[in-house]
Amino acid sequence: MSTILNQLFSLDGKVALVTGGGGAIGSELALALAKAGARIALHDVDSTRLERAKTAIENAGGTVQTFVADTREPEAAKRLVDSVAERFDGLDILVNSIGANRRKRIDAVTSEDFDAVVDVNFKSVYFLSQAVHPHLKRRGGGKIVHLSSLSAKHAFNTISVYAASKAAVSQLTRAQAHEWVADNIQVNAIEPGFVQTEFTRPLWDDTYRAQWFKDFIPAGRLAKPADLVGTLLLLVSPASAYITGQSIVVDGGVLSGATWEEPVRAA
Repeated sequence: MSTILNQLFSLDGKVALVTGGGGAIGSELALALAKAGARIALHDVDSTRLERAKTAIENAGGTVQTFVADTREPEAAKRLVDSVAERFDGLDILVNSIGANRRKRIDAVTSEDFDAVVDVNFKSVYFLSQAVHPHLKRRGGGKIVHLSSLSAKHAFNTISVYAASKAAVSQLTRAQAHEWVADNIQVNAIEPGFVQTEFTRPLWDDTYRAQWFKDFIPAGRLAKPADLVGTLLLLVSPASAYITGQSIVVDGGVLSGATWEEPVRAA
């Protein structure tokens, strides 16, 4: 059994670029890829966060190099990808875990707010994967995994731009999967529900909201970054060779339905 599992899920010899790798989710995913055998190219705009994530990977015995870059412009995204491929002599996996948000009601969103969110969540993802494509094709195939969001399917107030950008990422996933299937490149997305990180602290670090999450999420708790690891390992490994164009929701059951409590009725 262990031999079969190793064949299906081993990443030995693979090179993985993880964008946003200094964040809570990105660093957890990068660490998991390293433990599965991949060499890690860790990207972020924050060098301090990168160093923390790098140390964790090295302490686990992994191989990692860091790259600081602002990937909102296509030229910068391409420079990052080409630098990674040159440094590692190739590239096999891209995990896009970068993200930005500004919580405002629709009538308060400015053009600057819109661009700040869309440039990170969609534009950079689009052109990073465009830049990665020839490198994966040159290797005879590869894997791309985008971090989308539950909000791509389920609307919430004050995150209209974020939700729209993540819906765009989920649709981009299908488009890329279709166009690149002939190159043996599988493109999929993970749509996490509510994940407890510093990024989402304004939501969960509040007594009322904490109770709301407990009541709203069937699993009864927020996700942890580690809850996304299993899905990621499936999507970047040989086990998913016939899976492409999919957006997998990891939400603790939110989209499964809701409980409708019946009132107590008189006999």
